[in-house]
Amino acid sequence: MKKEQLKRIFEFLKEKEGHNPPFMWKHKNNIPLTEEELNIEGNLELGGSEITSLPKGLKVGGDLNLTESDIETLPEGLEVGGSLYLDNSLIKSLPRGLKVGVDLTISYANIASLPEDLQVGGSLDLSDTQVESLPKGLQVGGMLIVKYTALDELKRIPNGLKIGGLITSKTFIANTLDIKGNLDLAGLGTISLPDGLKVGGYLNIYNTNVVPIPKGLQVGGDLLIQASVFAMDLDDDELREMIKPGFIKGGIYRQ
Repeated sequence: MKKEQLKRIFEFLKEKEGHNPPFMWKHKNNIPLTEEELNIEGNLELGGSEITSLPKGLKVGGDLNLTESDIETLPEGLEVGGSLYLDNSLIKSLPRGLKVGVDLTISYANIASLPEDLQVGGSLDLSDTQVESLPKGLQVGGMLIVKYTALDELKRIPNGLKIGGLITSKTFIANTLDIKGNLDLAGLGTISLPDGLKVGGYLNIYNTNVVPIPKGLQVGGDLLIQASVFAMDLDDDELREMIKPGFIKGGIYRQ
């Protein structure tokens, strides 16, 4: 059916029945969208679609699925109340101000970097992408999955990182930066920890070089520092003094 025929049908339905034309039909044909139409209460399914862009001001209350779509960019200020799926998409970057209420999955996409202050309520799956670093202010309520990326052996935890946990193909780190559980970085070589790191359980940096010692480090459980820089030339009292105003509530184990 031709565009003009569809347009007349939609105009008739709106006049007689009060039905608005479909959201994506209006967007595809460059027909202005109202603010109400930009706020979609449910899911928006565009997986495999040939649409190449999304309108500014779009808010999706449910899931937004762009898997294997032709969309190349996302609009500034995009908000998704559910999950956002970008697997195998053509999108190369994420916009500033992106908020995802549940999971954000970008595995096998061409995205190489993440915007600062990205907020993901659930898990963030970066597996099999070209992402090489984590941005400042990243907040992930669930798991951060970095399997088969340059982050697979995480060497530096950026300031302001708040995640529920981290999964790589080689280690599992539970609850980082404001940690409720344990943080296990054993054997990762030379790494950098941010000032003010909080670990509710134990912190294990066995056979790991941490330089410098982060000021304000807070460890609610034990500190395991066998064969690490922490163990060199510092007794327990000196170590505790260096991290003030932080603290180590548990024991300090060197052997």
